[in-house]
Amino acid sequence: MNIKFEITEDGSHTLFVPERNEHYHSTHGAIQESMHVYIDAGLRHCVKSEVKVLEIGFGTGLNAFLTLLEAEKNSRKIDFTSLELYPVSITDAEKLNYAELIDPTRKEVFNELHKTGWGKWNQVALYFSLLKMRLDFSNPSNFHPENKFDVVFFDAFAPEKQPEMWTPAIFDKIYSVSSENAILTTYCAKGSVRRMLQAAGFFVERL
Repeated sequence: MNIKFEITEDGSHTLFVPERNEHYHSTHGAIQESMHVYIDAGLRHCVKSEVKVLEIGFGTGLNAFLTLLEAEKNSRKIDFTSLELYPVSITDAEKLNYAELIDPTRKEVFNELHKTGWGKWNQVALYFSLLKMRLDFSNPSNFHPENKFDVVFFDAFAPEKQPEMWTPAIFDKIYSVSSENAILTTYCAKGSVRRMLQAAGFFVERL
């Protein structure tokens, strides 16, 4: 997959995929968007001392990196499962500037998120374990997790670019593998997506 690097308004990278005419992150600010949508509105609302996170779309690894930093800051154990069918190459991942902007001393930790093997648990940091699965979640019956999830980051490409990832079957599956009072966050506020989430059983609020 052909990928181009672009600088967003907060100085952080996003990746652009010409074939889909789509960016991995908001051009208004990749770090800013991920912090707002997934950390501030998602992870920080979960009060459990040990948290199980499911991410749909590992992408650049930014959400995982921010989650790792939160785990360390709060000494809170987080098990992070991320599904991705088309991983960013390690060469491209090492060019991303997130660690340089957030904490330059953690650059190797960020790179390790991409270098760790797929299909197995990796203890990336003291409070952060990562399971990356190369899996086609457009067929949700492919996914059989060992546990239920407390927080879900839904970060697939936009519905108009990747409609197969925004279906009732997918949100039904996510609801079925979510713990009681689980939190799902996504950047997409389309009415059709809100209705699918409600039909699956989620109570929906706009950020």
